Amino acid sequence: MKNIAIFGSTGAIGQAITDELANRYPNAHIHAISRSAPTGNLTKDNISHHQIDLQDEESLKQLARQITNEHKLDYVFVATGTLHNDGVQPEKSLRQLSMRNFEQLFAVNTILPAIIAKHFIPKLSKESKSVFAVLSARVGSISDNRLGGWYAYRASKSALNMIVKTASIETKRSNPNAILVGLHPGTVDSELSKPFQKNVPEGKLFTAEFSAKSLIAVTDKLASEDSGKCFDWAEVEVGA
Repeated sequence: MKNIAIFGSTGAIGQAITDELANRYPNAHIHAISRSAPTGNLTKDNISHHQIDLQDEESLKQLARQITNEHKLDYVFVATGTLHNDGVQPEKSLRQLSMRNFEQLFAVNTILPAIIAKHFIPKLSKESKSVFAVLSARVGSISDNRLGGWYAYRASKSALNMIVKTASIETKRSNPNAILVGLHPGTVDSELSKPFQKNVPEGKLFTAEFSAKSLIAVTDKLASEDSGKCFDWAEVEVGA
């Protein structure tokens, strides 16, 4: 790989993905992209940090041009996402639904990855296998929903899976070597999962480093027929 882009590179999974790819491909140019300043120890020579407003489409468009000036992208990983914040919590019942929850979660979990896809999928290499991966979630699966609740988050991830599927069909016509997938990282020890970790079965709370290695291993094995699907950290396809 020569050219790699990671969105959400200051989050727990984004940092781990960036670090793992920088170690694996020391001769590749790693573009670590986020809306906040970089933290941690991601200071390797092959990492370039780009701090931009991810909600500004023009900034995304310009960045896509900038980082593909010399080489097309071999790998794009979108590690952005949100479940809760000070004003938004997962709903347990219909009476807790609100416009604000849906608007905020869809903006981050669905619309942002879609706009990134708009500008960065056309920049994928056509010469060999290239990957565009986004963080999805098993709770976005309609067939796997047996507990209910979490309306806005479930819906935003389900919609994201549909965007990946639809974009994969279009992209296949112009770039047969490109593979577009959603990835379920498991429950990762991060700020996103902290309020809900007490319900996680023993052995199922992963470090960001373990999840990153697992997800990259999944994308390493992907073939063209996998484009448009969603897989979990253990290489199991997540149902629609």
